[in-house]
Amino acid sequence: MKEIRHEPVAPTRTQWLAPGAAIDPHRHDDHQIVYAGRGVLAVTTSTGLWIAPATRAIWVPAGTVHAHQAHGELALHLVGLPASENPLNLAEPAVLTVGPLLRELILAHTDAPHDDSPERARLRAVLLDQLRVSPQQPVHLPTPSSPQLKAVCEILRTNPADNRTLPALGREVGASDRTLSRLFKADLGMTFPQWRTQLRLYRALVLLSEDTPVTTVAHRCGWSSASAFIDVFRRSFGHTPGAHQPRS
Repeated sequence: MKEIRHEPVAPTRTQWLAPGAAIDPHRHDDHQIVYAGRGVLAVTTSTGLWIAPATRAIWVPAGTVHAHQAHGELALHLVGLPASENPLNLAEPAVLTVGPLLRELILAHTDAPHDDSPERARLRAVLLDQLRVSPQQPVHLPTPSSPQLKAVCEILRTNPADNRTLPALGREVGASDRTLSRLFKADLGMTFPQWRTQLRLYRALVLLSEDTPVTTVAHRCGWSSASAFIDVFRRSFGHTPGAHQPRS
């Protein structure tokens, strides 16, 4: 087991990560906003996987052990905030919507000279105001604790296109669909269809970051057609899958 690094101060900076690169588990005494201006970022915590394409940012509260994984070439923008300053009033990780204004504020704040100038103080104040009004988004893949649920989730992680029903999956792992349905709600806070959709969206983002054609992504992730995939993707992220492909 890798040692968990302790970094008292969460950095404010821009960092480039190559496709597939990772940052090992670590924690800060500060809060942190993590934003991928390019590529797709996955942040893993003890409670699950948090997914952020370029229209989302991840709120990581102070003290949270987390690791980063890059999908595609990743421009990682990190904003550190003192533990005493919590503009979101959240004690758990969350995924936030990043609109055009918030995006430009994050880019400017992480790229600008890190000084104590009045200009930078004003930039930071507007950034905090925008964070306070940013809606939360359910782009989160919680990690199960029940052995039976773990077995079902691992089957689907291995093959998101597996379209078997919950009763059929239950027969493979030795659990009734009623038991599994209860566990999904109690352990993961969502239904089986909701969890499977989140898993498929996450895998779709990874494949899109690798420039996989949309039709191929749809079939690999279990949608019956490209149009069905595009519809679900647009409703989840507000735009079509093509926006996440490097060539776009």
